[in-house]
This record gives sequence, structure tokens and C-alpha cells, in this order.
Amino acid sequence: MCNGYENSYLSEESRNLEMARQSLIEEFQAINWYQERIELTGDEELKKILSHNRDEEKEHAAMLMEYIMKKDAVQDEKFKHHD
Repeated sequence: MCNGYENSYLSEESRNLEMARQSLIEEFQAINWYQERIELTGDEELKKILSHNRDEEKEHAAMLMEYIMKKDAVQDEKFKHHD
């Protein structure tokens, strides 16, 4: 794999959280790309498709956040209580 996921010095839990966090970054990037395309096109049919796709990426991001919060108690606490 890439991004160090194959590093044997990391625990499986750390590797899994790293993959989830990287995937979350990629989902947010995809959301931004879809939003940019939505705003650039004048084609309403395409805009509808891209909006649907963007919203699917938002669902994926939510699923990853849920996973991270479940697996990382400190991150979970920070989402609930922060400055």
C-alpha cells in the first residue's frame, strides 16, 4: 500500500486510523471538486448529477468521521468539546 500503511512498526489500529483519516481528506477533496464543477456548469442535468455525487461523498465523509470517533476516544472528545 501507499502512505506508509505497510509499515510494520505501526499497530493495526494506527494503520486503520491513518487510512480512515486519509480517506476522509480525499472525500473532502472530492466534495470540493464536485462543488466547483457544479458552480462552473450551466447544464442543469449535469448539475443535478454532480450534486448527487457530491452528496454521496458527504455521506462517505460522515461514515468515516463516525468510524474515527468510535476508534479514537481523544478525537471523539474533541468533536464534542473544544475551544
